[in-house]
Amino acid sequence: MVQQFVVDARGRLRPRREKDGQPPAGLQVCSAYDLQARFVLRGNTRWTGYLAHVTETCDDHSVNVITDVATLVSSGDSRALPAIHTRLKRHRLLPAEHLVDGGYTSAAGFDAAARSHKITLIGPLPANNSRQRETDNGFARENFIIDFDRHEVTCPNGKVSGNWNELPVMAPYVVVRFDKRQCGPCPERSSCTRGAARTVNFLPRHLHEIQARNRTDQQDLQWKRTYASRSGVEGTVNELVSGHRARRCRYHGTVKTHVQHVLTAIAINIERLSEQETEDSTYRPRQPTAFQQYLDARGLPRPLWWRQGK
Repeated sequence: MVQQFVVDARGRLRPRREKDGQPPAGLQVCSAYDLQARFVLRGNTRWTGYLAHVTETCDDHSVNVITDVATLVSSGDSRALPAIHTRLKRHRLLPAEHLVDGGYTSAAGFDAAARSHKITLIGPLPANNSRQRETDNGFARENFIIDFDRHEVTCPNGKVSGNWNELPVMAPYVVVRFDKRQCGPCPERSSCTRGAARTVNFLPRHLHEIQARNRTDQQDLQWKRTYASRSGVEGTVNELVSGHRARRCRYHGTVKTHVQHVLTAIAINIERLSEQETEDSTYRPRQPTAFQQYLDARGLPRPLWWRQGK
């Protein structure tokens, strides 16, 4: 119904026309063979299928293993995080610190992870993308003084606005508008706003403080050293894709594709654990065969059928 019909402005159901466009990406059927597959866009890469979210340990002095795999259709990465934490808690694998990519971070996500699971989420928060910040010309939100107790905001030129609004349509953001009589005479109005008066949007107090604190922490050298451990998961993603061809779905449907992802993760864990031998182990690797010695002597590769591309 969603693919072929649309509800018009009068609430009537009618066939979808060309001017109506396509259904939302999360609902649009993109394959006649897999009705659950969806269009996915990550950077410049586009495909029809699923998203695999991989979680692994990152200890310095032990073998790192994959602890969770999530298979989802097209959606924001941050939406996958609560379910990942819930599964890790069920299996008693919750970390004290969770290093995540920038796609998983948000002030609300930091707060939810701390409150629900006592997890310290570590990852780069998106920077302020306002025009003033991007052009480095004018007053950005950080240049305004926010008084949460008095519900007032003071601009860099000392003008105070108490026009404090918590509009449902802007939730969870707070909206503060300055009056035209305040901004009109200001000599720096053109570098502050393109309109007649300035509007400042910001998160509620507890989320605003989390956002400011994490953006400050990201400039600290110790934070950068800690977060550098997350780079190891990029090698795991490459191991899934290049070593085990996980990018190609062998089945149709989310459930079967998830089974493929889980079995692939298990195979990687077995490989990693099998390479770790205890100090008192009597195991010794088998000597190379004559044919393997022949390949090694001539610098020829020894391809493994289950690890194509290694």
